[in-house]
Amino acid sequence: MDWTHYDFRTRWSLPFPPGAVYAVLERLEDYPRWWPQVRSVTRTGGATAVLTMRSALPYDLTCTARETCHDPATGMLEIALSGDLEGRARWTVTADGAGTLARYDQAVDVTKPLLRRLAVPGRPLFRANHRLMMRAGRRGLLRRLEAV
Repeated sequence: MDWTHYDFRTRWSLPFPPGAVYAVLERLEDYPRWWPQVRSVTRTGGATAVLTMRSALPYDLTCTARETCHDPATGMLEIALSGDLEGRARWTVTADGAGTLARYDQAVDVTKPLLRRLAVPGRPLFRANHRLMMRAGRRGLLRRLEAV
């Protein structure tokens, strides 16, 4: 087992239309306004940005995100990540009854040296940290959608 590799899957059921959810998720530069753990997003080009994230544990993760898929017709948004995390993250937004199912899939390898050294003993904490970040993201997205 590669202790520095993570596959995360999160499903958010949201009581808003898919188009509204997609419209918020596609604006990466606005994430810090509604997702507290996304500390900053700085566009470095049309399809590239530098992200800094920090959840409950006392470390920042900084990554360059490069858009690899932006397809409103299929509800898919995908980025390639490099930096403290290497891999990809994907949103898939689909209708779910009267609302939306937003699926988040992430497959990454940790490259930040401290986190690599703590890979085995820290793995349960790192996974819990990710869950906390995702819960806060869902709450923030709901507030953002209610305000729109």
